[in-house]
Amino acid sequence: MDMELGIALGWHGLAYEALLDVVRHAEARGIRAAFVDGDVSQIPSRGDGDVLDGWTVATALLAQTERIEIGSIRLVHHWNAAKLAQAVATIERIAPGRHRLLVSVGGQPTDRRFGLAVPPAGERVAWLGETLQVARALWRGEDVHFDGRFVQVDGARVRPVPPVGRPQVTVAARGPKLLGVLATHGDAWDVNLPPIASRVDAAAAHLAIACRRVGRDPDTIPRSMWIFARPHGDPDDPEVHAAYRRFNPWYADVPDDALADVVLCGGPERTRDALARHAARLQLALPVADLSGLGHDAALQAIDALRPPDD
Repeated sequence: MDMELGIALGWHGLAYEALLDVVRHAEARGIRAAFVDGDVSQIPSRGDGDVLDGWTVATALLAQTERIEIGSIRLVHHWNAAKLAQAVATIERIAPGRHRLLVSVGGQPTDRRFGLAVPPAGERVAWLGETLQVARALWRGEDVHFDGRFVQVDGARVRPVPPVGRPQVTVAARGPKLLGVLATHGDAWDVNLPPIASRVDAAAAHLAIACRRVGRDPDTIPRSMWIFARPHGDPDDPEVHAAYRRFNPWYADVPDDALADVVLCGGPERTRDALARHAARLQLALPVADLSGLGHDAALQAIDALRPPDD
């Protein structure tokens, strides 16, 4: 299987020791990137399970692996813009080229319990635009003065300055406003949609409009997408579809009759073929098999199914 592949291990489903073992196994199997939980203070369904800080976990995983890239979403209301730029420049120095900077606007209501401001979505989109504008100037080595609506810095600077072209900023987006931020400030598009061609095509049309406004070719923006995968799952088992619903509440509008294409299962070969079809049809540079919710052993088995030892 020549296709680049990532995996996602979200929802705080694994203890750190188990997560590290799974990520190391993925690295040994040639998985390009592993995505872990991000800036989510609490996920209600986890109950009393560990909710580990995404930045800390991503940094630890980078320090304890050698080749695999690690991603963990950064949400704008969790970070001071200059502090984020400094943290990213630092991890780029520690693990050059292996940190996947994935950003978006989030919106978990539970963040308010931690004193985080969670303004309306449109304001968070504008906030992210200012954050990325400032961060990019800092990564160019500039002394930055900026007095925006959401971001203010007065002579901020970051050292070390990352190499030219890094970090690569991936924006998780689906709506027109956030796609506009991607067109202006992002390097790559994490397609925050289920793998339904009509929905992706509609979002891509909005991205193309935004790119035209800033003189950019949308075809030069690589895409990634998380696609729910259970290689050993039975497509006739209602629990497989129930798991999709449980771990993708933001896609509640996906109809039941679409789940056969959205949930990849039915054996290793069938799952790999479905991933390849989605990657081709949706123009994905990096399809990400979403293994969120699987335990340690099941996650290892899923990785072996997606990347057989003799692959």
